[in-house]
Amino acid sequence: MQIIEKTYIGEECRLDVVTAQLAEITRSYAVKLIADGNVCVNSRVVSKNTKIKENDVITINIPEPVSDEALPENIPLDIVYEDSDLLVVNKPKGMVVHPAAGQQNGTLVNALLYHCKGSLSGIGGVSRPGIVHRIDKDTSGLLIVAKNDSSHNFLASQIKEHSFTREYEAVVYGNVKNDKGTVNAPIGRHPVKRKQMAVTPVNSRDATTHYEVINRYNGFTYLRLRLETGRTHQIRVHMSYIGYPLAGDEVYGPKKVIKELGGQCLHARKIGFIHPSTKEYMEFTSELPLYFKDFLEEIGNEI
Repeated sequence: MQIIEKTYIGEECRLDVVTAQLAEITRSYAVKLIADGNVCVNSRVVSKNTKIKENDVITINIPEPVSDEALPENIPLDIVYEDSDLLVVNKPKGMVVHPAAGQQNGTLVNALLYHCKGSLSGIGGVSRPGIVHRIDKDTSGLLIVAKNDSSHNFLASQIKEHSFTREYEAVVYGNVKNDKGTVNAPIGRHPVKRKQMAVTPVNSRDATTHYEVINRYNGFTYLRLRLETGRTHQIRVHMSYIGYPLAGDEVYGPKKVIKELGGQCLHARKIGFIHPSTKEYMEFTSELPLYFKDFLEEIGNEI
């Protein structure tokens, strides 16, 4: 860890600005250091907008950089299918797919590295070996993992060409009027809330989601959804956009969330693809997990 300690000389200024100047770092990194408690003013941890006055002593602790490389961990996996080219894994709700800032351990990638003994495609880099496509932390269900680069490229090309089957089931708020429908609206980074996605014409990509009603309940609708494209948070953003956010979605849903769901009620039920070696079409389905079944039972009888 690098420690910088300096006495501030200058006009009154915010701590994040002063920290960035003294440590010669970006302001966003300075804000993160302050939020993590790595910056003190006169031996006290304070907020980023604290006004720093002349002769205040600023102590900045800069942690050693963390390697992006994921490490193997002995975490049980629900493997639906496996051969020398790929795996189909049933991911539980609450598991992150790959390491990222704030989540370095306990991910699907950590488990895959242990199970596959390093035999995973390297196209995704050291933090995402084998990952051809992702599903959100609080989305359960099936995803495919490539064991070598040629399989990865072959599978990824099917996703790009929209020939890869991805079918989900979800419960949304409200009574969806039409039995079937399609949402065709571009998705990009939210213009203000930068950690969220949104339907926007600015810096966006085409996105298409098909849906059909399975059952209707009092205040909720149970849907089957098929992805034609695979944008980040696509189903969650599209359903919220048309006025039917996913039940339990703490980001794109109403402020009052359904806590017992622990996130959106969304399950990746089916995937289908042409196998990279045999060139035969393969399709796999996953049973609804217990949290999903319990919620359907809780919301009552069909209407």
